[in-house]
Amino acid sequence: MNLQPVIGLGADALILGLDVGGTTIKAEVTDASGAVLTAGDVPTPRGAAAFDAMLELGDVLLDKLSETDRARVRRAAVLLPGVVDTVDSIAVFSANIGWRDIEVGSRFTDRWGMPVLLEHDVAAAGWAEWRFGAGNDRDTVCVVIIGTGISGTLSVGGRFVRGGIGQAGEYGHIAVRRDGLPCPCGNTGCVETVASAAAIARAYTRRTGIECDSAATVFARLEHDEDARAVVADAVDALAEGLLGVIHAVCPERIVLGGGLAGAGDALAHPLRRALTDRLRVVPVPEVVIGTFGARAGLTGAALFARYGVLA
Repeated sequence: MNLQPVIGLGADALILGLDVGGTTIKAEVTDASGAVLTAGDVPTPRGAAAFDAMLELGDVLLDKLSETDRARVRRAAVLLPGVVDTVDSIAVFSANIGWRDIEVGSRFTDRWGMPVLLEHDVAAAGWAEWRFGAGNDRDTVCVVIIGTGISGTLSVGGRFVRGGIGQAGEYGHIAVRRDGLPCPCGNTGCVETVASAAAIARAYTRRTGIECDSAATVFARLEHDEDARAVVADAVDALAEGLLGVIHAVCPERIVLGGGLAGAGDALAHPLRRALTDRLRVVPVPEVVIGTFGARAGLTGAALFARYGVLA
């Protein structure tokens, strides 16, 4: 399918994109080539206050532009985590941020004076990786975005899959540890409690008593630190267990790892491929690769979604 930009959106149009994560709200203004004119981020407040922070961050970025460039910003996209009702414009639920049933309505359009599209953060990020990134030469691809939480997308037979609630791929809330840790979603032992970037950092602190605020720190210690190797091995094991169902169901040709944890590179991709190889007997073992856009997959997806107007 050849995607076409939104009718009337000229090649000179600029896009405002916001990607709301469990830890940070990131925003950029980009042109048609993807070049960034201005960018910024703020910590994500808990609950409904996060929407005020989104609006204020958008204001800051737009105010940084020259009068000429501000007039060129013609569309925006806001990507939200959790469960998102894009038809009725409702932020249904986010376990990590702690909101439920917030009516988004026209608050962004009214504030910024332009059409603003609302979408699930990982739906847009995974679509961008499949369409324009590390999955663009395969028809059946599973994208897994790993950051504060874990979620993903499916593209099957050349079609982007949307589930009954608008997205497919809450892989982080598949329970894989019956005696595991409680998850903010209310379940116990979810993949997210073991294999998310935040969970890896917390597990290392619990195991060693050494304060660790980043999964990147744990991966950086792999070569010389047995505790780091044990924590990462447990995370990879949980992630592999969580992906077995979708692999058996649709036989993806490739698994693309995106989000902040993609910065671990082959130190994550290679062990996951080995873990899947050890478990799979009936269906082919998919390739496991690191995404093209990494931690910027959400912002890239926001810009592309706003420019093309559809995830397809």
